[in-house]
Amino acid sequence: MEPNVPTDLLHWIAALASIILLLILLVGLRWKSTEAGPVGLFVAIIVSVVLFQTPFDTISVALGKGVWDSIFILYVIWPALLLYVIVDRAGGFDALRAGIVRFSRNDLFLVMAFGWVFASFLQGIAGFGVPIAVVAPLLFALGVKPIYAVAIPLIGHSWANMFGTIAVSWLATNQVIEIGDPTATAWQTAALLWIVNIAGGLMIAWIYGRWAAMSHAMPMILIISLIHGGGQLMLVFWNPIVSNFVAGTVALLALYFLSNWKRYDEPHEDFDSPIMEGKGTSEAQEEAAEKVKHEPVMGLGMATFPYIVLIVVTLGGLLIPPIEQALGALRVGIPFHEVGTGYGVVREGTESFKPFALFTHPGTFILAAAIISWLVYRSQGYFEAWKKIKKPEGIWKGVTDGALPASVAVISFLTMSTVFDHSGQTESLAMGISDAVPPMGYAFAASFIGLLGAFMTSSNTASNVLFSGLQQNVAQLQGLSEPAIIAAQSAGGALGNSIAPANAVLGTGTTGISGREGEVLRVTLPWAIAVAVLLGLGTMFFATLGG
Repeated sequence: MEPNVPTDLLHWIAALASIILLLILLVGLRWKSTEAGPVGLFVAIIVSVVLFQTPFDTISVALGKGVWDSIFILYVIWPALLLYVIVDRAGGFDALRAGIVRFSRNDLFLVMAFGWVFASFLQGIAGFGVPIAVVAPLLFALGVKPIYAVAIPLIGHSWANMFGTIAVSWLATNQVIEIGDPTATAWQTAALLWIVNIAGGLMIAWIYGRWAAMSHAMPMILIISLIHGGGQLMLVFWNPIVSNFVAGTVALLALYFLSNWKRYDEPHEDFDSPIMEGKGTSEAQEEAAEKVKHEPVMGLGMATFPYIVLIVVTLGGLLIPPIEQALGALRVGIPFHEVGTGYGVVREGTESFKPFALFTHPGTFILAAAIISWLVYRSQGYFEAWKKIKKPEGIWKGVTDGALPASVAVISFLTMSTVFDHSGQTESLAMGISDAVPPMGYAFAASFIGLLGAFMTSSNTASNVLFSGLQQNVAQLQGLSEPAIIAAQSAGGALGNSIAPANAVLGTGTTGISGREGEVLRVTLPWAIAVAVLLGLGTMFFATLGG
C-alpha cells in the first residue's frame, strides 16, 4: 500500500523533537555527543512507536542496519586514529612542526602555514578535533594571542571535514542515503568546499593584519587554495576517498617552495599584527614554547613516511586491476527482512544489506600503513627516543581515548537516522518543510541546515547522518537538484565545525583559556555566517543545473 505519513502539526513537531532535544543537550546544556546521542535515539524510538505506528520488529531492524552502517564508518575511524597516534608517539608531528618553522622567519607565513595548511593536513589524516588540539598550542607558542590561536585553526581546517579523514563523512553519507548521481554530488560538494577553503585563507590573513596582511599573503592564498580546492575538485572525479588527503599533502609540500620565496622567507616590515604578542610574555606561553624547544627525533622525510605509504598502498589497491579484483572479491553484508509501519512505510528485505569489499575498504589501507609505519619506526628506535622527551601515553590508550567516544556517538547518530527513516519521521519532516518553503528558498537555506547539524554535534559526519535523508527527501518533493542539495548539506556541515563549541573547547584547553569559548566563537561565527550565505548562492546556481 502507498505510505500515508502524517504531516499535521503534532506529528511534525514530534518528528522534530529528537533533533530539538539534541540541540538543547549539546548546545544549551553542553552535554557530550556520547551522552546526548543515546538520549536522542531513545526519544526517536518512543516517538516512532507511540505516534508513527512503528512495530518493535521494525525498530529492531532499523537499529541493526544502523549498527551495520556504523561498522563501515568505525573501520575508518579506528585505523585513522591508530595511524595518527603511531606518528605522534614516534615524534613525527614534532618533526613536521620543526620542519615548517625552519623554513621561514615570516610570522604571517608561519601562521598561515600552521593555521591553514598544517591544520588541513591533520584533518585529512586524523580529524576528530586533532587539528585544533595540535595547532592551537603551536600557534600560541609562536606568539599568537590565545583567542586567535584557537580561532585560526577552527577556520583553517573546516573546509577539509567532508573529504578529510579519508572521506569518512562522504562514506557515511553514502551509507545513510542512496545517492542517485555520486559524481555530480561529489564535484558540486568539492566546488562549494573550495569557497570555504579560499574564504578560510583570506580570513586568517585578515585576522592577522587586515588589508596589509591580505595583500602580503595573497600569492600564497591563491597557490595553496588552488592546490587545496582545485586539487580536491579534480580528484573527486577519480576517487573522492583520497581527494582531500592527496591535496592536503601536496599543499604541505608546497610550503617548502613558498618558503624559498624572499617574500615569505624574510620578516614582513611594512605592518604589525594585532594578534601577535612578544614570545614568552606570559607564563603559559613560555611553557608552551618550552615544550617545542628540542631537536626532533626524526627528519622531515621519515615524518611523512606513513602518508607516502598510505598513498602507495591505496593507489596500488585501487589502480592495479589484478590487485583490485583480487582484493575486491570478498564482499561482506548481512540479511534483513522486510518491515513496515502502520502508516504504510515499507522497507524491503535484502539478503545482503549494503555489502562492502573488506580488503578495498579505506580502513584496510589505513591499517596497512599504520602497521608498516609502526614496524619501521620501532626498528629505528623513534618511539624510545621520543619517550625520553615527552613521556607520552601508550599507543593503544591514545587510540581508545579518541575512538571509544567517537564510536558511541557514531553508533547513536547512525541508528537514530535509520529509526527516523524506517518510522517515516524523515518523510514527515520533509513534506512539512516542502509545503512551507519555496524551492529556491530551500536551496539557499540547505547549507544552513548542515551548519546547524555540525554546530550541534561538532561533526560533519554526524550532521550528514542526521540531515542527509531529510535534505534528499525535500529535494525530491520540490523537484530540486539532489546533488546540489546534498552538496550544500555537506559543505554546510564542514563549515559548521568552525563554530562547534566542542571543537573550541579542544583549543581553549590546550592554550590555558578554558571557559572563554564564547570569545573564540565571536571571531569564527561572523565568518561562518558570511560563508554560509556564499554557499547558499552557490547552491542556488547548482540547483539550476538540474540533476
